Amino acid sequence: MEEKPDHLEHRKRLRERFRKGRGEGIHDYELLELLLTYAIPRRDVKPYAKNLIRHFGTLGGVLDAGPEELEEVLHIGPVSSTLIRLVKKLNEAYFAEKMMNRDVLSSPQAVLDFARVKMAGLPHEAFMVIFLNTKNKVLDYNVIQEGTVDRAVIYPRRIVEEAIGRHAVSVILVHNHPSGHSEPSPEDRELTRSIVEAARTIDLRVLDHVIVGKEGHFSFVENHIFPSVAR
Repeated sequence: MEEKPDHLEHRKRLRERFRKGRGEGIHDYELLELLLTYAIPRRDVKPYAKNLIRHFGTLGGVLDAGPEELEEVLHIGPVSSTLIRLVKKLNEAYFAEKMMNRDVLSSPQAVLDFARVKMAGLPHEAFMVIFLNTKNKVLDYNVIQEGTVDRAVIYPRRIVEEAIGRHAVSVILVHNHPSGHSEPSPEDRELTRSIVEAARTIDLRVLDHVIVGKEGHFSFVENHIFPSVAR
C-alpha cells in the first residue's frame, strides 16, 4: 500500500486545527499555508508561505502585493496569486459592507477600517471620496485618482460634480501615503482647504479628511486642523 507524503497528513492536521479553533491560535504563515493548499495540491506549501511572508514582511504585505509580484516570488503561479488577491478583495468587500447603510459619525471606526484595508497597502498614492446622505449613511465611494495627489484645481470640481450626481450632502476624503507615514504634507492641507471651499458653494459638507498608511492614520478632524472641516 502506497504511503502518503508527510505534507498531506500535515495539511489534514492544519485544516482540523483551523476548523476546531475557528482560526484562533494559528500563525500567519499557517493561515497562508492553508490557503495555498487549495491552489497547490501536490506539494508541501509551508516553505512557500514562509518565504512569501519573509519577502513581503507581513501577511498584510502578501495580501497587498500585486499578481506579478506574487508570481515572481518562488515562481508561484497565476492560480495561487489569484486566490491570494481574491482574499484581499473579499476583505475589502466585507469592510465596505460593514460601512454601508450606517451612521458613520456614530461608527467612525467602520470608515477607518475600510479605508485602511482598501488603501493603506497600495504602492502608489490614491484619493478616494466617500459620499453620504442626510442621515450620514454611506451612499457610495469612488477612487477618483491614482497617482500623485496634487491637483488641487481638478479634484474640487470633480468631487462637487460626483456629489451632485449621487445627491450626497456630505463627503469624507481619504487618501494614502505609500511611505507608511500618515502625517499630512503642506500640499495635503492646501488640497483639503481647496476642496472644503469648493464644497461650500453647493452646501456640501466635508466631514473629514483621513490619511492612511501602513503605520497608522491621521484624521484632520481628530487633530483639529481645519475648523471648517467639522461634524
